[in-house]
Amino acid sequence: MTATEPSNPLVRRPVDLARAHGLSAQAVRNYERDGVLPPAQRTPNGYRRFTELHVTALRAYLALITGHGYAASGEIMRAVNRGDIDTALRTIDQGHALLQRDRETLDAVETAVATLTGTSPQPQSQKAVPISVLAHRLGLQPATLRKWERAGVLRPVRDPVTHYRLYLPDDVRDAELAHLLRRGGYRLDHIAGVLRRVRDAGGAEPLAASLGQWRQRLTERGRAMLTGAARLAEYVEAAAVLSIRGE
Repeated sequence: MTATEPSNPLVRRPVDLARAHGLSAQAVRNYERDGVLPPAQRTPNGYRRFTELHVTALRAYLALITGHGYAASGEIMRAVNRGDIDTALRTIDQGHALLQRDRETLDAVETAVATLTGTSPQPQSQKAVPISVLAHRLGLQPATLRKWERAGVLRPVRDPVTHYRLYLPDDVRDAELAHLLRRGGYRLDHIAGVLRRVRDAGGAEPLAASLGQWRQRLTERGRAMLTGAARLAEYVEAAAVLSIRGE
């Protein structure tokens, strides 16, 4: 029997953990090296000896990744492995807070897009309008629109001669959507992110068609967080039992 083929059925090799999850043995070694898995004992020849606890830890880490991403999941596991449960829970809380923020953004976008696409638009010139005209249309001060521009919400062009700001029809649409979200209490950096989605989608109508997919992705992320939390709880409990036993 070689050192890489342990006779103890409770001892796992890196390849044993790797095969169960479609990973490479080196990836498992890297996880242990980086603190994502708890330290493994070594054979006299230097081979890592993993146990059922490492199996449970790996399951927890891989489940967390789907909901929280690689960076946050690594932070969570390293915190648990050093006994800093509070930091691990704080990182999990931040993930849930971000998911809630994304849900609120989606709700606001759905409302705003429904307003923009569900009403008959007033006939308007395809010409660009100056800041004074747009401000009057929205009932805002020009200084407010300039502030939105600095925050990345609006992107007006400049008149080549006067260098005054000019707002194209798409800019007017963005300003109307921003105005709706601003009245809903959203921060400017948040609104800038929403408008990037509108522009990337090609306008409010294409974005409206993609909102269902967006919500489905949020639902899937929420379910993944539940699964990750369950797997992590199993690992924390298993580690606590071994600690009590002094193993």
